[in-house]
Amino acid sequence: MADMSEGFSERLRTLRKQKSLSQTELGKLAGLHYTHIGRFERGVSRPSGDTLKRLAEAMDVSSDYLLEGSTEEAAKAKFEDRELLRQFQEVEHLSEEDKTVVKKLLDAFLTKKQLQTLAR
Repeated sequence: MADMSEGFSERLRTLRKQKSLSQTELGKLAGLHYTHIGRFERGVSRPSGDTLKRLAEAMDVSSDYLLEGSTEEAAKAKFEDRELLRQFQEVEHLSEEDKTVVKKLLDAFLTKKQLQTLAR
């Protein structure tokens, strides 16, 4: 249990810093006093279920990521466009042939954008 608490503390601190938030700012987003954020980050206390949910929503990650830190959730934590993330998750369920088509379309679009940028 100590390892899980330590991992939670580290993930919370890392995510907060990635989002360039102070403990006070995160506290306001989650409806908590900044001292609670500090206690969570130091591993002195753990949030209740409701508080965990509010922290996860404020950080735009799942509660599971804050507690467990799965690699799938780590990718979500850094992915700002939630609709685009949902679409990529749906692509994961396509056949290999369909995935190849999506990759080629995306590659063609990105190449076109890069060429447009260079042409300016």
